[in-house]
Amino acid sequence: MNLSEYCSHDATGLADLVKRREISARELTALARAAHEKVDPEINAVVEFYADAEDVTGPDEGVFAGVPFLRKDIGSKEAGRLQECGSRLMKGNVATFDSYYTTRAKAAGLRLIGRSAVPEFAFAGFTETLLEGVTGNPWNLTRSAGGSSGGAASAVAAGVVPIAHASDGGGSIRIPAGWCGLVGLNPSRGRVSGGPDGQDSLFGLAREFVVCRTVRDMAAALDVFSGPEPGDPFIIREPERPYVEELNRPTGKLRVGLARTAWGRVPIAPDVLAVLDETAALLAEMGHEIEEIGAPADPQDIMVGVMGGFNLGLAEMPDFARLLGKPLDATTLEPVILKLMEQTLAMSPAAIVNVFEVLRKIRHDVAVATQRFDILLTPTTPVTAPEHGLFSTTREDLTAQAFSEGDTTLFTFLGTFNATGQPSVSLPLGLDRTGMPIGIQVVGRFADEATLVRVACDLELARPWSALRAPVHAGS
Repeated sequence: MNLSEYCSHDATGLADLVKRREISARELTALARAAHEKVDPEINAVVEFYADAEDVTGPDEGVFAGVPFLRKDIGSKEAGRLQECGSRLMKGNVATFDSYYTTRAKAAGLRLIGRSAVPEFAFAGFTETLLEGVTGNPWNLTRSAGGSSGGAASAVAAGVVPIAHASDGGGSIRIPAGWCGLVGLNPSRGRVSGGPDGQDSLFGLAREFVVCRTVRDMAAALDVFSGPEPGDPFIIREPERPYVEELNRPTGKLRVGLARTAWGRVPIAPDVLAVLDETAALLAEMGHEIEEIGAPADPQDIMVGVMGGFNLGLAEMPDFARLLGKPLDATTLEPVILKLMEQTLAMSPAAIVNVFEVLRKIRHDVAVATQRFDILLTPTTPVTAPEHGLFSTTREDLTAQAFSEGDTTLFTFLGTFNATGQPSVSLPLGLDRTGMPIGIQVVGRFADEATLVRVACDLELARPWSALRAPVHAGS
C-alpha cells in the first residue's frame, strides 16, 4: 500500500483490511509516519510522533483494529506518555494511568501513535502556543485550523491519520471540523465518560470524542466510546441499538429549526448562508418540515456561562503550580491565560454563583425555544477559517474581556449546546468562493445521537464529501 492508497481509506476501511490480513497494524503505522513526515513540517499538527509507534500493540479484531490514532494533548491520559496541554507550565509532564477513554480506544484496536497540538489548556478556538507554535490549516496554511482540537483536525484533513481523539467544551470539536472539512460530533453530556479523573469536565460543558472523515466512522466511534464508567455523575439513556445500525435505518419526517440569522455580533457570511440554505432545501426534499428560528438564548449569557465555566477552571492554577514547583508568570503561562486567571481569582462568590445560574437559564431558554423541533440546523461558525491570531491566547494586546467577547461571539452557535448538553455534529457540506470548507451543524435532542447519525448519513449520501481533499495532503 502506498500513501495515496492509505489516505483513500477511512478508519473503518483500514480496519477491514487489517482484519482480512491484507495489511498489518505495523505497516499502517509506518504509513502514518511517512504521511506525518511529508506534511507536518507545513501544518505543525503533531507535537509528538512516538519514536516507538510501530511497536505499539493491540487487538487485531476490534472495531478499529490496527488503525493509527492521535491523542489530543489534553484530556484523556495515556500511562507513561507525555501530556503537556500546550503549556510551558506542563512541559515534561508524564501521565501515570490510562483514562477510560484511552482504555476503550486500545480495546477497539486503535494504535495510539502520538500527540496532536492544542492551544494552551484548550482555551481557544485557535491552535497557537508559545510552546509548540502555530498549527496550519491544510486547506490554506495562512488560515486557522481552529481549536482546541486543531492539531487533531489538521492531521486528519492532511491524511496523517483517518481519525483522531478530540474534545469539546465550547466548540472545540466542531470548530476545527468545520474549518478543516471534517465530521465532528460533540456527543450528549454523559455519553462518553471523562473518568476516572475528569467526569463532568468543566462543570458539564466538555465531552471527549473524535474528529473523522465519514459518518460511518463517527457511528462506529460512538459504539466504541459510549457507555457509563464508575464514578460518572449520572447515567444517560442508552441507545436502542448500536449506532452503526442506524446508518441503514429510515430517518422519518423531522421538524427542523433553521437558524438563518446571527446568534452573536458576527453576521453569517453570504457563502456560509448559501450552503446552509442548500442544506435546508435538501432536507425539505427528503420530506422534513423546515421552520426558521431566532437565537434561543441571549449571546451575553453564552459568554458569561460558557466562558465563565472555562475560567473557573483556572482558579486551581496557583495550587497546581505550587505542586509542580513552578512560578505562574510570563515564563509559564501565555498572556491571555494569565489575564483570565487573574480575572477569575478576583471574582466574588456572588459572581461565581452567577455563572451556574446563567448556565441554568441557558438550558431553560433553549429548551423552551426549541422544544417543538426534532433537530436544529445552523452554521457551525458564521465564517470560514480566519487568518491566524484573531483570538489567540499568545497575544499580548488582548484583554481578558476582549478575548472572552471575541471568542464566544464567533462560536455562539456552538457553546450554546455545550451548556444544554445536547449532541451536535458539524458536517463538511460546502466550500466558500476561496475554496475553504464550510461546516453546517445539526443539533439533536438530548441523548438522541441516533437521529443525528441517520440525518448525517442522509446528507453524506445526498452531497458526498469524500472527494474533497485539502491542498496540503499526504496522498497528493
